[in-house]
Amino acid sequence: MEWLDKSWKTQKKVEEKFKSIGSGKYARVLKMARKPEKEEYIRTIQISSIGLGLVGLLGFCIYLLWLQIPKLFEIF
Repeated sequence: MEWLDKSWKTQKKVEEKFKSIGSGKYARVLKMARKPEKEEYIRTIQISSIGLGLVGLLGFCIYLLWLQIPKLFEIF
C-alpha cells in the first residue's frame, strides 16, 4: 500500500497548487481568457499552417542544397 500512500500525497500536492492559481499571479490572465470564436480559431489555424509549411519548405530547400553542394565541388 506504499504506492497508494504516495499517490494520495501527490494528488494532495497537485490539488493545493491548483487551488492557489485563482489567487496567484496567473489569476488575471485566467480571468481575462476567453474561448476564441470560430473565425478567430480558423484564422489561427491558417496562419499556423502557413508558417509550418514555410518552415518545411525552407528545410527541404536546405536539404536539396546540401545534396547539390558536393556535386559542385566535383566539377572544379
